[in-house]
Amino acid sequence: MRGFGPGLTARRLLPLRLPPRPPGPRLASGQAAGALERAMDELLRRAVPPTPAYELREKTPAPAEGQCADFVSFYGGLAETAQRAELLGRLARGFGVDHGQVAEQSAGVLHLRQQQREAAVLLQAEDRLRYALVPRYRGLFHHISKLDGGVRFLVQLRADLLEAQALKLVEGPDVREMNGVLKGMLSEWFSSGFLNLERVTWHSPCEVLQKISEAEAVHPVKNWMDMKRRVGPYRRCYFFSHCSTPGEPLVVLHVALTGDISSNIQREFPHLGVFSSLSPIPGFTKWLLGLLNSQTKEHGRNELFTDSECKEISEITGGPINETLKLLLSSSEWVQSEKLVRALQTPLMRLCAWYLYGEKHRGYALNPVANFHLQNGAVLWRINWMADVSLRGITGSCGLMANYRYFLEETGPNSTSYLGSKIIKASEQVLSLVAQFQKNSKL
Repeated sequence: MRGFGPGLTARRLLPLRLPPRPPGPRLASGQAAGALERAMDELLRRAVPPTPAYELREKTPAPAEGQCADFVSFYGGLAETAQRAELLGRLARGFGVDHGQVAEQSAGVLHLRQQQREAAVLLQAEDRLRYALVPRYRGLFHHISKLDGGVRFLVQLRADLLEAQALKLVEGPDVREMNGVLKGMLSEWFSSGFLNLERVTWHSPCEVLQKISEAEAVHPVKNWMDMKRRVGPYRRCYFFSHCSTPGEPLVVLHVALTGDISSNIQREFPHLGVFSSLSPIPGFTKWLLGLLNSQTKEHGRNELFTDSECKEISEITGGPINETLKLLLSSSEWVQSEKLVRALQTPLMRLCAWYLYGEKHRGYALNPVANFHLQNGAVLWRINWMADVSLRGITGSCGLMANYRYFLEETGPNSTSYLGSKIIKASEQVLSLVAQFQKNSKL
């Protein structure tokens, strides 16, 4: 989120900083690869704690700290993505759930239900089944989390796992299941109750200011004077850190105190009123270029613009609207023409409204920033033309930005409605633009 109007601005996740990996062994063919694989298997047998019998689950001592530390050390020495993927794949496939135990305990539960036994007996059988459904590697992750820097290590491990899946270095249901287990554990550890909120000022530690500055991806910090302005008068900057990584910004909140809801990123006023973000719309230009390309291939003509709009834009650009716009919107040169900027305002505003309101992924807003705010209970409030004329703003979203307004008493119901029923709350301005899109444009 950026630039909250009479209130707050943007909350952003920052990448967790981790120490660089030391050089380690490399996967190779033949004897060297076999030795590394045997070392991996031996490590996993030693480091992953066996699942105690159900009756002994609370009496079995925790594994020695050194066993978990050995895993962390070995993994940290693997310099290549392929090596880490291989180890994680072996962990997922060989140390998950004991399916034989699950089948046995499931049969026991079904048998007791058929016999209509008393509730206490059935509940204990169900507890045995739940216990059998816990994969062995969960115990490893749990014990690693207790090590100094353990949670930080597991965050990086999941990042490596996601990268390996994206590169198709490791695949399969066992890997997806392990990713889900680790995601669930991290979600619990990083719940709001474990986060600390700190205000950032010009007098904050230099290391914190530098981390926030370097990680800023929406509006890059130009220099130290720019950073000073962002934490100066009529501005507020806060960050969340986790108790396991103090001083490490995980989520950053930038606040601008303004007189009303901001329509561009330059305003500053000292009165706090309503709460609204002024947010970027990443991906809009890419989505629009994809539409222009598909319209050309499928129809041979443009159905995104009205006839009068096509005529006006073609007269200004001197060429076919689809091909010309694809070239112009791929750069920032088109904003140099005041006539073209005026001609594109109406169609791009309604297209952007549809992109934020109507384009979905699994029923939720396709745009990640919109999805973030809507999950938090905001209202899609306003779309602003030429709100960010920086190179990043023009090339990423044709200069458009969006306000997401937070009515504090309605955020809970709005969030529930969006997450449960996938209903997007939007203002009259946005709904009017969506109606214009439905009337004048075709997909």
